[in-house]
Order: sequence, then structure tokens, then C-alpha cells
Amino acid sequence: MSNLNPATTSFIDRLNLSKGTVKDGSDSYLTEPRGRWKGQGIVLAPATTEEVAHIVKACNDAAIGVVPYSGGTGLVGGQLMQEGPAPIVLSLERMTKIRANYPTENVLIAEAGCILADVQAAAEDVGRLFPLSLASEGSARIGGLLATNAGGVNVLRYGNARALCLGLEVVRPDGSIWHGLTRLRKDNTGYDLRDLLIGAEGTLGIITAAALKMVPQPAQTGAAFMAVNSPSAALDLLALAGDHIGDGLSAFELIHRQGIDFLSETGPQVKPPFADQPDWMVLIDVGLPKGLAPDDALMNLFETALAQDLVTDGVIAQSAAQRQAFWDVRENIPEGNRRIGSVSSHDISVPLSAIPDFIKQGTPALAKIGDFRINCFGHLGDGNLHYNVFPVPGKTRADYEDVREAVKICVHDLCHSFGGSVSAEHGIGRLKVGDLAKYGDPVKLAMMRSIKNALDPVGIMNPGAVLPQDDPDKR
Repeated sequence: MSNLNPATTSFIDRLNLSKGTVKDGSDSYLTEPRGRWKGQGIVLAPATTEEVAHIVKACNDAAIGVVPYSGGTGLVGGQLMQEGPAPIVLSLERMTKIRANYPTENVLIAEAGCILADVQAAAEDVGRLFPLSLASEGSARIGGLLATNAGGVNVLRYGNARALCLGLEVVRPDGSIWHGLTRLRKDNTGYDLRDLLIGAEGTLGIITAAALKMVPQPAQTGAAFMAVNSPSAALDLLALAGDHIGDGLSAFELIHRQGIDFLSETGPQVKPPFADQPDWMVLIDVGLPKGLAPDDALMNLFETALAQDLVTDGVIAQSAAQRQAFWDVRENIPEGNRRIGSVSSHDISVPLSAIPDFIKQGTPALAKIGDFRINCFGHLGDGNLHYNVFPVPGKTRADYEDVREAVKICVHDLCHSFGGSVSAEHGIGRLKVGDLAKYGDPVKLAMMRSIKNALDPVGIMNPGAVLPQDDPDKR
């Protein structure tokens, strides 16, 4: 039972907002990339932290929900609210300043509305690298990436978004501002509120700026596709790559031929890595210091792996353009998936050593439900698989609507049986609230609820995301 009130035009009029804050034509803010969800609300786009605070305080006083909106690329419904009193949808798109850049400290301070690609460019301008990288980096914004603790392709070497953040500026639910933009790397003065806010998906406050870590740019980079005999061989190759290349190993992506076939079937048009596509392949990316040649390192790895019967074929990028072409294959796989239309998509993680058995058991388990095509790919280096289930040729996802929930349960139950997570990098949002309740530790969930009630007692922050909306009569 909600204790919130709907946002109204009269409420907006009383806020006396600056020009450009009220957004017209809000439909683009109220849909999600897969088209399964439709949101509601009045969209506001404040230009400053102070204006964010003014809006949030007013919403708190009036008991009106606030749904933070970043780049709109989230896949679990965290950025839109389908049911309940219409909220304020708070877009950070006008807050796009790089406030400061400290290359000698390897730190830059960016507002939450900065697009990831622009932050990467700001780091490159001072000879540094901001290593967070994912397919939506041309539209995803820093605030949302931190709010969901985004992963991407470089987690193996550089960690999730959390590992790349030193400090935050946050508007709390009561409208007060936490000025936590520290550039310190050591600061043991009490609870780590930064880590609490990162990954909270806007349920505890709104990130308005962040102090982000940069790293030195690798002097030399390289990439290779290698065909492997199986997921088990890919896992052995990962260990071998770690022995040969060490910290120079930036990314290690597992790809099934189904993803390549989808690209051939629907586009976008990319050049496949092999003339005859193997069932399984890996994309390896390296960044090395001066004096170490990526081509030599990758060739030595390939030759050793070939001698151990781990690989059957390989191709090493001979130029920066070819390396980018390799990554174009990987980064377009999600778009190929979207064009096919999945029955059910899953962002999961399991312990590395369990990945081969999980994949081996997944196919027969799903076959008991129906006939499907499975595209399993993802970040093998950190155990994160995108295990997506698709219609067979001649059918569409609409033909499987009656089994979609059963498919999801099958995959998530199997993942849980291996000690895995049903949300590796996309977050909980609203799509997986039931999954968190089903698979989450009850004590953890109780602690989360206590934190939510303490920091957001009115319950205005992203209502219904991560945790079910609280009934105030049952507190």
C-alpha cells in the first residue's frame, strides 16, 4: 500500500524551475531498450546540484516519488515506473561538466550526466585512460553507471565501476547534499558511504557528480581471436593467459557461434573472425608497457595453448583498425540479439570453475521446456555470462510468451544451484525484485530494508526498485 502522491502540473508550477528544466515530449524517457516496459511520470532535467536538491526536497515534503534517469540504457526497468502514483522522472542529462582534471593524481571529477565516451575522451586529452568500457558507452551516463555498479569488458583488469570511483556528490532524499567528492585513496573515517550509494540504483539518493580514477594508457595494445574446443578449454586458456601476460590481460570474452550467426542473419554487418566459425571462441585484449610486444605475447600464448590442445585456430590483430574490427564483432552481438528478439535474457555470474558445467546443464534443462536457440557469451574473465534464450527460426518471441517465465526460472534456479548471482552487472531494477526476494539471503534483505527506511523514511527514492515498495503501516 503506497503512501506516495502523484506528481501534478500544479506541483511543478510551484517549484519555480529554471528554463529548460521541464521536458516536453517525455515518451522517450518512459520506454526501455527492449520495449517490454512502459513508464509514467513528469520529466524534469535540472542543470545544477542545487536544483536537484530543490526538486528532491519538494518531492520529499509532498511525498512524491522520484525516479532517477541517466542514459536510459538499463535493461531491468530501474529507470521507469509502471505502476503506482506518477513520479517525477529526474534526468541528469543537463549536468555534463567535467569539473576538474588532475592527471598527476589520475583523477577527474565529472558530473553525473556526462556520457561515458566523453569521460573517456577527457581522460585521453590528458594522456590517461578511464577504463570503464561497455557497448552502450556512447549513451550511458556516469550517474547511472555508478548507481548500477556497471561492469563491462575491462572488469578483469580494472574492476567494476565501484573500483573506479574515489568520491561522490549525492543529493539525499531530504534534499540535503553530501559533499563527498574526495580525491583521497586512503580515508578510514567512518562508514564507507560511497560504496553504499554505488550500486543502490537510486534508491538511497541521487548521484550528481563523481571523482573518478584514471590510469596510465598502455603503451601498446593488441587483440586476438582464438577458437577453443569448449568452455572448459576457454577456462584453461584464461589461466594460461594469466600466466603468460599477467596484469597486461585487459579482457577475455567468451563468444558462441550463435552470436556470430545472429549478426549474419540480421546485422549489423561485421566481418566474422574466422572463415569457418567454431562453436566457441574467445576474444583476448592486452595492454602492455613499453618494451613488450603484444603480438609476440599473443603468439606465444597461442602456440602454448595449441600444444596443449586448448585452441584449434587463431588470428591476431595486425593493426589498430583490425583490433577495433575484432571488438566491433563483440560489441554488436547485443544488437544482433535485440533484432532477433529474445524469449528471456539473463545476466548471471557463477564461480569461474563452474562455468563449463553450468553451460553443459543449461541446454538439456531448457529443452524440457521447448525448442530454443541459446546465445551464451560474456565476460569469462570475471565469471559474468549473458545467457540469452531465443526463438527457433520461423518463430518470434511472441510465440513463447507462455513459457517465458518458466525459461527465466529454469536459468536462474540453475545459476543459484551453482552459488551464482542472477544479476551480475545489470542490477535489480524492477524486473528482478522478485528474484532478489527468492534467491537473496534473508538477513541481507532485512539489513537492506533497514538502510532504506533509515535513509529514505518517506520512501520517495525510486519506489519499487531493488526492494518492494514498503508499506508504512508494517514498519
